[in-house]
Amino acid sequence: MNPEKIITVFGSSRPKEGDPDYADAFALGRALAQAGFAVCSGGYAGVMEAVSRGAKESGGKTYGVTADFFKAKTNPWIDVEVRMKTWEERLFELIRVADGFVACKGGTGTLVELAVVWEMLNKSVLTGKPFAALGDFWSPVLDRVREVELGHPAPWGEANGRLVHVAADHAEAAAFLSTRLR
Repeated sequence: MNPEKIITVFGSSRPKEGDPDYADAFALGRALAQAGFAVCSGGYAGVMEAVSRGAKESGGKTYGVTADFFKAKTNPWIDVEVRMKTWEERLFELIRVADGFVACKGGTGTLVELAVVWEMLNKSVLTGKPFAALGDFWSPVLDRVREVELGHPAPWGEANGRLVHVAADHAEAAAFLSTRLR
């Protein structure tokens, strides 16, 4: 792929090496790099570290968007650190640099990231940027919100088709993004 296509991956900072969520994110990073994507994350620990490590160990380029707000150290698998001042600036930079997105399992921070990107896609603030949720962790949230979105007539994006694809695994997520970004 040329020019460079960047996939921003969202996920929890909590998983450690040896945890299933760390392994899933590592495999996702590997699959994205092997598909020719650069990987962007929040740059810290957990899913962010694992996806960066998987990409880096597969020869991919990695970006980390960090913020002065957090006192944590950037993970060692980041090639390019983009330093922002606030949490909000970091969130919107993670979105701005991306050609596509993946939401891994996570907590309230990941929920905010998923919701902001989904809403931007829904209102056509972002267009042509595919979004996958890895595994079925986010499916109950997506399904409940879709009940409201689809229960009322509206011109917005979700009414015209699903804006967040639920990918069963890392290979499906990478294939989905590759197909949509060709």
